[in-house]
Amino acid sequence: MKSTLVLFAVLATAAAPAFAAGDATKGEALFKQCQTCHSVMDDTGKVVAGKGAKTGPNLYGVFGRVVGSYPDFKYGDSIVAAGKTGLVWDEASFVDYVQDPSNHWKTVLGDKSAKSKMMFKVKNAAAAEDVYAYLIQFSPNAGAAAAPADPAAAPADPAAPAPATTP
Repeated sequence: MKSTLVLFAVLATAAAPAFAAGDATKGEALFKQCQTCHSVMDDTGKVVAGKGAKTGPNLYGVFGRVVGSYPDFKYGDSIVAAGKTGLVWDEASFVDYVQDPSNHWKTVLGDKSAKSKMMFKVKNAAAAEDVYAYLIQFSPNAGAAAAPADPAAAPADPAAPAPATTP
């Protein structure tokens, strides 16, 4: 019985949505600044957040997705270069990026000439975490990206470094 309860607790935790450090209610209010360029449109084409703007990429399912990979969106060279390395949007990368997009790519790519097409900057880490906490609800596969799809694909050596997601 005890092992059944432990198994249930582990499975329930794995199926739970990702926990974010920020406040989703505050993030929803802050997202109003983002909706000038971004929207969140689900797989059926329904706008679930924002106003349907298309200057920036659709943010539905962004967390767990390779950076610069939303189909049919014309990204800048730096984000495309970062995506080619396999970097994936997660909380840390998002929080850093939205505070200073160009500096984020300069740091990630180690290239002083790297830049971002996104000019807007979120005022601080707390606000960025709030926006993340709001947007994570629109990324149903965010937790799945962190785990290998096939357990056999996990590194055989426990000391081996895991693939980078994004700093």
